[in-house]
Amino acid sequence: MREDTGGQAAPLRTLFVSASIGSGHHQAQLAVQQALQARGVAFEDHQGDAVTYLGPVERRLTVDLYAFELRYAPWLYKGFYQFTDLDHPVNFISSAFSWVGLPGMRVDLERSQPDVVVSSYWAPTALAGTVRRRTGQPFLNALIVTDYRVHRHWIRHEADLVMVASPETAEQMLERGLEPDRVVVTGIPIAPAFRRLMGADRRALRLQHGLDPDVPLILISGGGTGTFRGLGTVLAELSNLGQRVQVLVLAGADGHGVERVGGATIHHLGFTTDFPELLAASDLVVGKAGGLTVAEATTLGIPLVVHEPIPGQEEYNADLLVRHGAAMWARERRDVRGAVLRALDPDERARMGCAARRLGMPDAADRVVAALLQRLGRE
Repeated sequence: MREDTGGQAAPLRTLFVSASIGSGHHQAQLAVQQALQARGVAFEDHQGDAVTYLGPVERRLTVDLYAFELRYAPWLYKGFYQFTDLDHPVNFISSAFSWVGLPGMRVDLERSQPDVVVSSYWAPTALAGTVRRRTGQPFLNALIVTDYRVHRHWIRHEADLVMVASPETAEQMLERGLEPDRVVVTGIPIAPAFRRLMGADRRALRLQHGLDPDVPLILISGGGTGTFRGLGTVLAELSNLGQRVQVLVLAGADGHGVERVGGATIHHLGFTTDFPELLAASDLVVGKAGGLTVAEATTLGIPLVVHEPIPGQEEYNADLLVRHGAAMWARERRDVRGAVLRALDPDERARMGCAARRLGMPDAADRVVAALLQRLGRE
């Protein structure tokens, strides 16, 4: 352990690397940093972004292609997801990311000289492992898995520590060959605001944000990039429920303001720092099933109706929620209206809310910090 001149442990040198392909990876990192601060751990905070490590051609073939597929050809992304999840000689994608973007990672590691690299996306873990193997630079290479299902990409033998979302995720890691001593179940780290809002007065929160406390409130889960293909469909179905509802549209909102469509009062909010309070005030989440959204909603006991999740990982998230009774999966447009009405029934909503809370891990960020400090010998 490094010491400062006064004999005290020197501040922990950290390099947090996310990937700007959505807000979830970065939000998970922020939650861990806040947990470190709350624990009183002195640390030097260096930031990296795996997307900035890519050259123009690499970016077009990865990030830009991913965004195109999600918006226009989800079937193509699903095929790619399934193909690259197979263990066969032709599948070179995972190994390719041990060097795609390597110069950028090398620069960040040289600049930060970290004691620990914490990645919330799988590719930086691979790159950090390559640099360490070539240079001998010492650091703990840690990975936070922000999906509930283990795709082959997440199985990183370069990682010294892999922190996973659930016991099911850990089992998948072990079944696919990762060493047991590297895997710790922590949950997906979320901002401390969600933990503080557990059990909050929903009526008071609605009044605070200018919402009707007596009309059901539905929050649209559209993802951080606003590429939710089902947004128009969901809004059309919510306006035709046969009862009044309030609907919050954040990412992907077309402008700002309030409109009345059928029985729905739709609040177009765009980006807002009030998201934790708005989620806690809601009766139901409708839309995608991203890892962070699932972790946040289950912490607060908010049930979900999933529609048009991203193929692959979000489909597994939806299946997980349904199996545990915390969500309904409206696979077709004709299923949305009925699923929402059932989920808004007070008895059903209470049952689903209890099931959601059983899945939640509100202290996930604290668990991540504890696992990191233990491996670093700084407990």
